[in-house]
Amino acid sequence: MIYIVMGVSGSGKTTVGMLLAQTLGCGFRDADEFHSEQNKAKMAAGIALTDEDRWPWLDAMRAAIEACRARGEAQVFACSALRQAYRERLTPDEDGVCFVYLKGDIETIRGRLAGRKGHFFDPRLLQSQFDTLEEPRDALVLDVRQPPEVLVRQILDRAAHQPASPG
Repeated sequence: MIYIVMGVSGSGKTTVGMLLAQTLGCGFRDADEFHSEQNKAKMAAGIALTDEDRWPWLDAMRAAIEACRARGEAQVFACSALRQAYRERLTPDEDGVCFVYLKGDIETIRGRLAGRKGHFFDPRLLQSQFDTLEEPRDALVLDVRQPPEVLVRQILDRAAHQPASPG
């Protein structure tokens, strides 16, 4: 199974994704590692990415997802995947993929970002992420205000009772 933990920056994707991978005993990859240096520099400067900036990033992630699937490996990815088109680009054949949407309101997320240090994402871009966000039709939807351990337990409980479906 491939899990893609998604949501806006500051929703807890990396924290929850790493804990989920540890619990499952599988690998974890953060979407940030697939961004070009140019994309990182734009975001650090407070410039929102365009779709043209995102396509190569998403294609690189998709290649990693497909490689894991080809090897039959479980893997957890953390990725904003804000729009339906992005989720479809990541998983054109959704079999064996489970999207987990970490949902939170802008004030909760803004508070988290205010305390985060050393990340290239400029918190001024948060509103643009909420503006871009298309909530997924077929995903596990979880409240970001829950502790990470509770969220992982919910993912495992709910994913066991829900077949993977389109993102």
